[in-house]
Formats: sequence, structure tokens, C-alpha cells
Amino acid sequence: MIFIHNKPFIPYLDAITIQGAVDRIASQICTDYADEPPVLLSVLNGSFMFLADLVRKIDLPVEMSFMKVASYSGISSTGQVQIQLGLGDEIKDRHVIVVEDIVDTGRSMAVIQNLVLQKKPKSIAVASLLHKPDALLQPVEIKYLGFTIADKFVVGYGLDFDGLGRNLPEIFQLKD
Repeated sequence: MIFIHNKPFIPYLDAITIQGAVDRIASQICTDYADEPPVLLSVLNGSFMFLADLVRKIDLPVEMSFMKVASYSGISSTGQVQIQLGLGDEIKDRHVIVVEDIVDTGRSMAVIQNLVLQKKPKSIAVASLLHKPDALLQPVEIKYLGFTIADKFVVGYGLDFDGLGRNLPEIFQLKD
């Protein structure tokens, strides 16, 4: 057990299990985009570890781009999505894979997908390490998914609790 901001967290997904999912997703992307490599659009800050590991496993000449959105305060979604760094790269007529750490309510992903679609990509897909279907308020199609998890707060491997915990190599779950 670890403590972050005086809250107890228990081990949930170890580093080896996470890397297995990263390998599987990378392999699927290599197969699906062998003829026309995609642009990987990372949603900061949470997806940076997932993206770094994923892109090292993709044996294609992919490009990367970054956006930053925020929708959490503490351990709860605020219900509001703030764009803190917008999409600046040219993605018109390109395949785009939005790389996300976690899809829970779906609000952030809906905003991101709308912004991407305004740039007229050839296609858009979502790669998310985690998905909380019980928290979903807006439908999101996740083409490349690492794990489906319960609607409990998690931290580590890029996911944070008020700025802390992103550097953990595994994922921890808030203890009940």
C-alpha cells in the first residue's frame, strides 16, 4: 500500500501486465496502419507514459502531436473540460489515433474528437490504456483498449492525484 495526499492506494495493475497491454495495442496499430502510418495525438498530461512506451513498440514511421485538457479536481471529475493546449499540427487527410490514459465520463474525449474532426482527418481512432464503462456519460468508441476497469479512482503510470503519482511504474487503486 502507498499513500498519496494521505489517501491509501493498493496495487492494481503491475508494470509487466501494463507492458503486455502496450505490446498488444502496438501490434494492432502496426497491422492496421502498415500502409499509411498514423499521427499519434497524445492527451497530456496523463497519457505521456503510455505514449512513450507505445511509440517505442510501433515499428512504423509515426508522427506525434500533443493536446492538453483538464477535467479533474482531486479524485472527482469537475464535469467541465478545459482545453489548456490545443491541436496545432496539420492532420488534414491523415489517420489520427488519439492516445489517452483513461476514458471515464467520455466528456474530454468528446471535446477532443470534435476538435480533431474540425481539422478533417482521414480517420480518427482512440487508443486508451484504461476505460471505466460504469462512469461513461457520453459514448466513446475505443478501438485500442488496454483494460476495462471498475469505476474507482486510480493513480500511477501517468495518472495523477492532484499532481502526484504520475511517475509510478504501475497503477494503484484508491482503497475503499
